[in-house]
Amino acid sequence: SGRFSAVSAGWLHTCGLRESGDLECWGSNGRGQAESSWGRFSAISTGLYHTCGIRESGELACWGSNDRGQTDTPSRRFSAAAAGWGGDCGQPASRELECWAARGDRQTDAPPGRFLAVSTGGEHTCGLHESRELMCWGADDHGQTDTPPGRFAAISAGMHHACAVRDSGELQCWGSNYNGQTEEPAGRFRTVSAGWSHSCALRESGELACWGSNIYDQLNAPAGHFTAVSAGEHHTCALRAPGELACWGLPAKGRTDVPSGRFISVGGECALRESGRLTCWGWNRGSLPASTPQGRFSAASMSITYGCVLQPSGEVECRPRAWAEYERTHPPPGRFVSVGAGGYHACGFRESGELECWGRFRAGQTDVPPGRFRAVSAGSRHTCALRESGEIECWGDNEYGQAEAPLGRFRAVSAGSRHTCGLRESGEIECWGDNEYGQSDTPVGRFSAVSSGDRHTCGVRESGAVECWGDNEYGQTDAPPGRFTAVSADWDGCGLTEAGGVRCWGVGAIRLSPVVLFGSVEGEPSRFEGWISAWRLSDGRTELSWVLPGGERILPRSRYLPVDARVGRWLRSSPIEVGGVEVGRIEARLLVDGRIEFGFTPAGGERVLPASRFLPVGAEVGRWLRSSEIAVGE
Repeated sequence: SGRFSAVSAGWLHTCGLRESGDLECWGSNGRGQAESSWGRFSAISTGLYHTCGIRESGELACWGSNDRGQTDTPSRRFSAAAAGWGGDCGQPASRELECWAARGDRQTDAPPGRFLAVSTGGEHTCGLHESRELMCWGADDHGQTDTPPGRFAAISAGMHHACAVRDSGELQCWGSNYNGQTEEPAGRFRTVSAGWSHSCALRESGELACWGSNIYDQLNAPAGHFTAVSAGEHHTCALRAPGELACWGLPAKGRTDVPSGRFISVGGECALRESGRLTCWGWNRGSLPASTPQGRFSAASMSITYGCVLQPSGEVECRPRAWAEYERTHPPPGRFVSVGAGGYHACGFRESGELECWGRFRAGQTDVPPGRFRAVSAGSRHTCALRESGEIECWGDNEYGQAEAPLGRFRAVSAGSRHTCGLRESGEIECWGDNEYGQSDTPVGRFSAVSSGDRHTCGVRESGAVECWGDNEYGQTDAPPGRFTAVSADWDGCGLTEAGGVRCWGVGAIRLSPVVLFGSVEGEPSRFEGWISAWRLSDGRTELSWVLPGGERILPRSRYLPVDARVGRWLRSSPIEVGGVEVGRIEARLLVDGRIEFGFTPAGGERVLPASRFLPVGAEVGRWLRSSEIAVGE
């Protein structure tokens, strides 16, 4: 939230330039591309796995992935910059283009001459010459460098296409048209942004028009008047006239940015608070149904595409999470005591004890066999349930053997995407079905809970530690240390700590910002307390965090004090949120003697200095040090 002067949507991360000149980035941060750099900037541009900004001094700064030299910026002063998917370009005061990175690729071979603007795409670059003619260079396998003749006012290079605004205000696009991204709308426009497989432009009236691929709702621009727009891979961001940001479509990676507070259960990327309110992170508001139910709930179950809640009355309400279309989104009428959501269907137990399933009917996963059950788990296209005798029975899709349950007695069962796991009465876990990524290779030992995800599995050992196995492409099996009471493996992993907090790991799922799916978090806390915690990194930077009384650590997006911080100048982190509400920001400054002093500024309040607030010069690298307690409010 807040007021911004510019926004740039990259591959899987987004950055905004606040009116103050500070940067704020969010989304995927696996290579440091979303770590908002300290200092004041005049321009920002996001690329594939890196970000570039022009400081107020005119110096260019780039950070993130440098596997192709894309952050090795030249030591010159620039007035404009473009960070692309294949290379970077800067515009010095002479207006001659200078491009770097993507060594050996043609898109960095900038032609001679003076240019008014530059934009880097997937494997090509386009510039607006001072004659107002277009020039593009680099890969031309989709015709993306075949520029149209005429005079233009703006240019934007996408993945395999490009769009420009003519002097007359009309749009013209060329290159790949696989998803209709070059089928520009009629009318007069001020600016245009070409993304991966879609494009968006700003009309002279200030309204937005988007065209091309809409598989993730990236074309569903909100109503209103805007001043700027940026199209990313599968999402779009725009700047409203008052300076507020609006984003829609498939958000960037990293649903591990979970809200703080105390919860009683967790499923997918949603958790149920003690108050009965459900808090979710993972989908932006634009991809949710307009008739989102409000209120308190006694149970909830969320999958990557489907979500169900149990009302206190016993009635169940279900919603598709995003692009999914269902034959039966709404469950049958009547009262239920529990509910479980899968990939394309859901199941619930009625008060009578009968099990009923509903949703997309394609593989028989809703054909409940006769008999009585005491637990159920809905997978992607199959269902497994625990009979009263302790035996497991599965039905539905069995392409990988995920419905062939072993004999014996079990305490729990969890159906994943293409595999299933059960917790035997002895405490051992047994899995069956697809094992392409080792998700069915269970470790030895005794467990108290198990959860089958997409291509990995997680279990809670009797000691309270979480252990995960299977695919780890996005870190989804790198469970954090600590003691947990429950675990949920979906595309990533989330666990419920003994203190009642939620911790998640992995960066393979989806989020834009923490949102409330079913219900909303009630008002601001009248009192909150915690500690500032910091440690020295091996590169000399200092990382800041906020620790709650239960031991949960909150890591704000902007949380690093740089090595070359100016002595005596307070630098502020991005907001700290407790219960979905901003409570304040951590502040830090470098002292003359080399120590680092910390403070905390509550939202709308003045800086608080705890008694113990100094990181010594010789602080051990990698060791967290904590300030004395900070209490704010009544």
